[in-house]
Amino acid sequence: MNKRIFLSSPHMSGSELGYIKEVFESNYIAPLGEFVNRFEDSIKSYTGAKNALALNSGTAAIHLALRVLGVGAGDDVLASTFTFIGSINAILYQGANPVFIDSDLESWNLSPKLLNKYLLECDKKPKALIVTHLYGMSADIEKIAEICRSHGVYLIEDAAESLGATYNGKHTGTFGDFGIYSFNGNKILTTSGGGMLVSPNEEWINKARFYSTQAKEPFVHYEHEEYGYNYRMSNVLAAIGVGQMEVIEERIAKKRQIFEWYKEFLGNIEEISFMPELPNSRGNRWLTALTFAKTDYREVMQALEGINVESRPLWKPMHMQPLFKEAKRLVDGTSEKLFAKGLCLASSTTMNRDDVKMVADEIRKVISKA
Repeated sequence: MNKRIFLSSPHMSGSELGYIKEVFESNYIAPLGEFVNRFEDSIKSYTGAKNALALNSGTAAIHLALRVLGVGAGDDVLASTFTFIGSINAILYQGANPVFIDSDLESWNLSPKLLNKYLLECDKKPKALIVTHLYGMSADIEKIAEICRSHGVYLIEDAAESLGATYNGKHTGTFGDFGIYSFNGNKILTTSGGGMLVSPNEEWINKARFYSTQAKEPFVHYEHEEYGYNYRMSNVLAAIGVGQMEVIEERIAKKRQIFEWYKEFLGNIEEISFMPELPNSRGNRWLTALTFAKTDYREVMQALEGINVESRPLWKPMHMQPLFKEAKRLVDGTSEKLFAKGLCLASSTTMNRDDVKMVADEIRKVISKA
């Protein structure tokens, strides 16, 4: 059997071990050090974000954004329903109520039309919106940002999967009041685990930094007027991030090439539809995602597992989760249909054209049998 092909495996640049060696030689292992600053600076330089804060996860970044914006118990927070639960858990941490908005077929991301409809008709104005840029593809973010501004709603961009994606040349994560990125093990870049919070507002980032280091007041002893968290990234992990950032454009180019190969091998099959890319945007194609009109995606998954290739269903919408059965939502069935028909294909940047063809050939076999 062939060596396992993962959905999105880590892919080192070659510089990481050298940078980690520098960290060990300096003995600044944790929690902070030179490479934390360098990693934050590299994110600012690459994305155009004015301020950045390196953290231990993307979820921690969302949590801090909500805390800094004053979201608290009983507040409503809008969110993409078609997302991973990490986007939503932070709302619960603050005792707030998630309100789910469905996707549109033009992007598979949050629908600006439904967002505006909800805000025009709701009885209670939400405090903020967390919009996810799904699978590395930009939402219709300029429209969404304008709607949020017109209704006085804070905008947090969950760009955990979309580092390097742009809309009209501007990076996802930099349109809102806050943006977050993730460096979990399967992301386009990884520090094994980690995240980044960005914002145009320096005062907010400074407040988030304060909360992220146990809310210690500026005294020589440990003085606390507020509670905080242990959310900072270690210098060791940041060193990995610095090495990873050196190849970000190479990784995006390879992800997009993998998508083009899948499109070449499967694009002429009438029942297959790939996740769209909005005009004037560039997605990073973190995962190649598609839907089947007739074929059961579970049969495809089983067949791929038979040749030692990982695949994964599309996210089960949050409004369908038992945890959120009582949550408010404005949905029209779009994300439910995508979930019922969709699959994420192996998209590791270590794959070559033959690997992609092998996956595509297996999918063709399943479709022809059906």
